[in-house]
Amino acid sequence: MEKFDYAVVGAGFHGLAAAKQLHCLNPNSTLAVFEGQSTLGGKWAENRLFPGLKSNNLLGTYEYPDFPMSSDKFDVKPGQHIPGEVINTYLKAYAEEFGIIDFVRLNTTVLAAEHQDTVEGGWVLTVQPLKRERLNIFARRLIIATGLLSEPFMPRFNGQDQFGGKVFHSADFPQNSDTLKAKTVTVFGAGKSGWDAVYQYTTAGVKVHWVIRSTGHGPVWMAPPYVTPFKKWIEKLANVRFLTWLSPCIWGDADGYRSIRSFFHRTSIGRFLVDRFWNILSQDVITLNKLDSHPDTAKLKPWLHVMFTGCSYSILNYDQDFFELVKSDRVEIHIGEISGLSPGRVHLADGTEFESDAFLANTGWKHVPPMKFLPEGIERELGIPHEVVDEAPAEDLANQRTLIERADKEILERFPRLKQQPVWNKKFIPLTEQKGISSDLASRTPSTPYMLYRFLVPPSPRFLRPRDIAFIGLQTNFSNTITAHISALWINAYFSGKLARDPAKAVDDKEAMEKLQYETMLHNRFGKWRYPTEWGNKGPNFIFDAVPYFDLLQHDLGLNPYRKGGMFAEISSPYGPEDYRNINEEWLKSQKHNETAKDIDE
Repeated sequence: MEKFDYAVVGAGFHGLAAAKQLHCLNPNSTLAVFEGQSTLGGKWAENRLFPGLKSNNLLGTYEYPDFPMSSDKFDVKPGQHIPGEVINTYLKAYAEEFGIIDFVRLNTTVLAAEHQDTVEGGWVLTVQPLKRERLNIFARRLIIATGLLSEPFMPRFNGQDQFGGKVFHSADFPQNSDTLKAKTVTVFGAGKSGWDAVYQYTTAGVKVHWVIRSTGHGPVWMAPPYVTPFKKWIEKLANVRFLTWLSPCIWGDADGYRSIRSFFHRTSIGRFLVDRFWNILSQDVITLNKLDSHPDTAKLKPWLHVMFTGCSYSILNYDQDFFELVKSDRVEIHIGEISGLSPGRVHLADGTEFESDAFLANTGWKHVPPMKFLPEGIERELGIPHEVVDEAPAEDLANQRTLIERADKEILERFPRLKQQPVWNKKFIPLTEQKGISSDLASRTPSTPYMLYRFLVPPSPRFLRPRDIAFIGLQTNFSNTITAHISALWINAYFSGKLARDPAKAVDDKEAMEKLQYETMLHNRFGKWRYPTEWGNKGPNFIFDAVPYFDLLQHDLGLNPYRKGGMFAEISSPYGPEDYRNINEEWLKSQKHNETAKDIDE
């Protein structure tokens, strides 16, 4: 059996960041990165690209802090969205630059990971290489970097087998690009991938029937790259410290501005100002997009208040005016429910039916890692989603009703505004319960949210003691590349026992462990109130809360999070990858200082 010091599952942005940090900070350790696809890149792998696919981010905000995406090297100009093929090239260049490309095993799927409950700990992985025999591999420490976009959720539609045309998930659009030559297609769902599909089909001259569930979440927020009356760059706007204060955030006090945050969220005047900010942001998007100017574009007005929207909030990154296409005769929007399919036709519950040569489903993703964890029942302590139960053992933190109630009470006391939960759709029905659509039992079973300390490691003595597993890429925001870089550094420090605030030190200390587990519950439960349609039982999902999250991780690392060189710049200048360019060197310097101080004391 092959043995490795570290194994990473997944070679997307987060998996590569984890591999790079582990390799560069521990060059003498053994490492393997397992990727089921034929190329690295995760959602930007070659098999998931198609012409016209671009990042939401503009150049400069979608790069690792220590590996700038320069215009001359990658042929993207400032102010441009980044083409998918360029992102793929960038990730390959990153892997080459830091010497991790040779550790990546492509076409190799990890089917299962079995924990070794020994003093040493570790995991035995069941690995399936393409067209080769299955094998077992031992990893002393394991990082799960499969993210939230690995396994599509694809239900079945009544009459699907008789439809005759292709029925496929939006993730499989590149493999079904021949449908761009169809006469008429149906796009089901109004998430960002649904908008992308509508754009691709209409610009190819295909007639689109766009079906948006009347009992669903409605269209996502789609903003121009520059918003507010001051035309600010949206990705940077979310990382201006002053504006982060206007977002209710349970870990927000990590930024050191507790009194200011208390004013905004615990006083009536402060909450009035907070509401004004979010109302200005939402009205600005509606006005810039001219959604009320035409009956068809009016159907794309979001149903959920923008303050309660997470990373479904997206960017218009198209070459042509999307809304002009919607107003043309190439797009017909239906707000309704699909009752079934028949040969060459789609049927809605209100009796509407229309011809369709293909059917693209924008139905989301499964939110648990696409692999089996053993022994059976280990997911309760791992902190990954599992079944909701009323009577749970103590080790099942996510199902502890007393802690849930305590966390809810604190959240609503600290943020009274969250008591006013949005009613985005009084007729809401989960997709898994929709008539005319069927799905497997696991998809229909209510599940707990992720329950990870700092959204990274299980808060259980069983895993804290051997420090042998971490998850990366579950926290989604506008600054995913910064998140990947700092999270990977944090995980490396955790594995090596070098965090200034080390969660593993709570092991065997009952009071400390109770505090750690409650904090974990508080941070993860917060998503139910702050982002009710997006976090829920999924991964942590936030926009204006990224900078205080980075502050939190930096405090754990023993680093100073204030990087702007002055008070005014600190609160008014947006944080970007460039601000964290030397964070590794800072951490290594702090470790050397700590070792020197320790030697002097001894």
